Amino acid sequence: MKALLTLTLLLGAMAQPALAATPDESSEAKGCAAKEQRVQEQITRAREAGNTSQLEGLQIALGELQANCTDDRLKKERETKVLEAKKEVSERQADLDKAMKKGDPDKINKRKDKLAEARKELQEAVDELDK
Repeated sequence: MKALLTLTLLLGAMAQPALAATPDESSEAKGCAAKEQRVQEQITRAREAGNTSQLEGLQIALGELQANCTDDRLKKERETKVLEAKKEVSERQADLDKAMKKGDPDKINKRKDKLAEARKELQEAVDELDK
């Protein structure tokens, strides 16, 4: 379980540079293969930069990924994330509706901001379904 948490944290940290990939690179592989490709790219960059601690972590993450990632499981995780994000948007919309009924401008603005963030997270989760 700890290894899976480590894998999740490492892959999450690596997502930012991976998002900078060109559309041609990311369209070549999907699911676990795409994740493995991104980790391999990170390993190459860490090796070139001489960052041994990052390299060790990435190699562990790659091993965990190869041992545990299945496309079906990954798809289910991503679908679950979308469902959770939809629920969050619904809750934030209800909070905004309540604030609007009360008419408190500060609360309305806060609720609008939270709703916007929830919608952004939902869009990100939906975008991940196709990767």
